[in-house]
Amino acid sequence: MTLILTVILVALVFEYINGFHDTANSIATVVATKVLSPRQAVVLAATTNLTGALWGTAVAKTIASGLVDTKIVTSEILICALLGAIVWNLITWWFGLPSSSSHALVGGLCGAALAAAHNNWGVIIWSIPGQTHWWEGKGLLWKVLVPMVTSPAVGLVVGFLVMGLLYFLLRNWRPATVNRVFGKLQLFSAAYMGFSHGTNDAQKTMGIVALALVAATSAGAFNHFPDWLGFLKLPEPSPGKSVEIAVWIKVVCAMTMCAGTAAGGWRIIKTLGHKMVRLYPVHGFAAEATGASVLIAAAHFGMPVSTTHAITTSIMGVGCAKGFNALKLSVVERIVWAWIMTIPAAGLIAYALVRTLRGAGMLN
Repeated sequence: MTLILTVILVALVFEYINGFHDTANSIATVVATKVLSPRQAVVLAATTNLTGALWGTAVAKTIASGLVDTKIVTSEILICALLGAIVWNLITWWFGLPSSSSHALVGGLCGAALAAAHNNWGVIIWSIPGQTHWWEGKGLLWKVLVPMVTSPAVGLVVGFLVMGLLYFLLRNWRPATVNRVFGKLQLFSAAYMGFSHGTNDAQKTMGIVALALVAATSAGAFNHFPDWLGFLKLPEPSPGKSVEIAVWIKVVCAMTMCAGTAAGGWRIIKTLGHKMVRLYPVHGFAAEATGASVLIAAAHFGMPVSTTHAITTSIMGVGCAKGFNALKLSVVERIVWAWIMTIPAAGLIAYALVRTLRGAGMLN
């Protein structure tokens, strides 16, 4: 029981860090354009994140039962997976790099599972093709790797097109009028961005908590518990089915991410909102509307894509519409390297933690 509670606690720590790490990405543009103060943006993001987190469970189900063989997962393995993601998140946060908490968690889970299975790569669910369309497929390929490439590409292209269209439509407007109108419209796009962040990112920790409870239920850890603790039991899903996420898991994870959001993440806001490209309200509106739409679409199909990737590439696309020289390529290069390294880095940290525990005799 202590181990299970430890898993839930570490998962909530990850969710808290996710709140000030990834939520900083979602509110960077509205702060950079000075439409809202940092404090006002955090309140808006916390509220909309909470609403989005309670909306649907498709991403949580992917994390809980769609990436690794649940039979290999124990409380110790989940703790190592979460710590791998947490360590990498803190490293990138310290350097102000908007890396992906989503991919850090995926990398940590895969790395820990691989070490637990004594390097048997079959423990990772690589690909289960969809019966009709590719987006119906399951496994690491269809739910993580393909969206990891396509979502930034879509964000970049759509951000460019939306900004180009706005330039055309607003070509006869006075700059002061554009700033006034889109300063108000950006309040809605920022709320939309916060909501979409909640629909995707908050659900990843829900999936980890559900995975821990499924493993504990299968191992009989709750057999002697009193009836009033029956809410902890989550049976293993039948073949072809996904884990059903309990309401209490959704509420606890959502509230924890809100608390993390309130802590802020100004290092990352500075990188995205100031260093990469200079933004005005019309640019912020275009980037937020684009990034949020990418996240909403991904959440609908249960794809744990990166808020970081969606909003960052949307900002890049908007910047390119201003002129390719508007982008500071040195900053973009640092961000892209952080993206490339996230899954393997978090996976290696989690892998090393599992091997260390095994070497110390704490794991079989």
